[in-house]
Amino acid sequence: MPSPRLRFGVLGAADIALRRTVPALLAHPDVTVVAVSSRDTARAARFAAAFGCEAVPGHQALLDRDDIDALYVPLPVMVHTPWVEAALLRGRHVLVEKPLTATRSGAEDLIALARSRGLVLMENFTSLHHAQHGTVTDLLRDGTIGELRSLSAAFTIPPKPEGDIRYQPDVGGGALLDIGIYPLRAALHFLGPDLHAAGAVLRRERRRNVVVSGHVLLTTPHGVAAELAFGMEHAYRSEYTLFGTAGRLRLDRAFTPPETHRPRVEIHRQDALDIVDLPPDAQFANLVRDFVLAVREGPGRLTQHHADAVRQADLVERVMAVARVRWC
Repeated sequence: MPSPRLRFGVLGAADIALRRTVPALLAHPDVTVVAVSSRDTARAARFAAAFGCEAVPGHQALLDRDDIDALYVPLPVMVHTPWVEAALLRGRHVLVEKPLTATRSGAEDLIALARSRGLVLMENFTSLHHAQHGTVTDLLRDGTIGELRSLSAAFTIPPKPEGDIRYQPDVGGGALLDIGIYPLRAALHFLGPDLHAAGAVLRRERRRNVVVSGHVLLTTPHGVAAELAFGMEHAYRSEYTLFGTAGRLRLDRAFTPPETHRPRVEIHRQDALDIVDLPPDAQFANLVRDFVLAVREGPGRLTQHHADAVRQADLVERVMAVARVRWC
């Protein structure tokens, strides 16, 4: 008889798993974390000690266990596919770090495999589960700034340490896949799925042959534009602004707010400024809740989630196709 609790294995002792996702998993009353795997046995042992679970030497050994219902995969994006596929073939539900894959075809194949086996496959895009974006959507729907004309979004972070996986294009994929997808996903959310990549400029570092920053211009068929900036060679920015015929709406700390953060939505009209103060929200806890519900009620809950993951991967490919690369 299946366990009444959802038993998780963690495929990789990544920093995001240690700091945010595994504590959120353990906070859910219907979840337990059984074991963590890593190629670095000492790292796995430290991780396991922090959460009272078992350390497993190597990812395959974790996949081979019989006491795992679901796997959380915080591995770098460029190695997602083989491990997610292997987990699904072993009958495990999968929560995988964003983005799901680097290509549209890869995302479609994994989603099709999960559906064929009746399994939950969810992308761990936690910012999408924060209530602040729902408030912004409601304000737009109510005509608070009139008809939407454009979107400006930016997510930039300071340089990472030398050995960070983001600087390894065959592992972490660079800044577009790790950071640029946040403003890209905001554009998909607010402007809809039918976006055209009108142009892009990507700064690629010559020494490590990796994209470190970029700017992207997208448009809808009706000429509503999105101007997006991203990178990992800047001061920190995490924001978007929506411009309408009657005003503009701005949200700071849009993509990675801490759970204690109290969001403030700024509404600018002519010479007036209105502030909508919102309560804190726990986007990691919200995502875990949604994952568990999908397991309990069936993966049909994720139809829109899967469609958005495919559109996101497709948009990344189209941005790459039109981008002008500038070496630095």
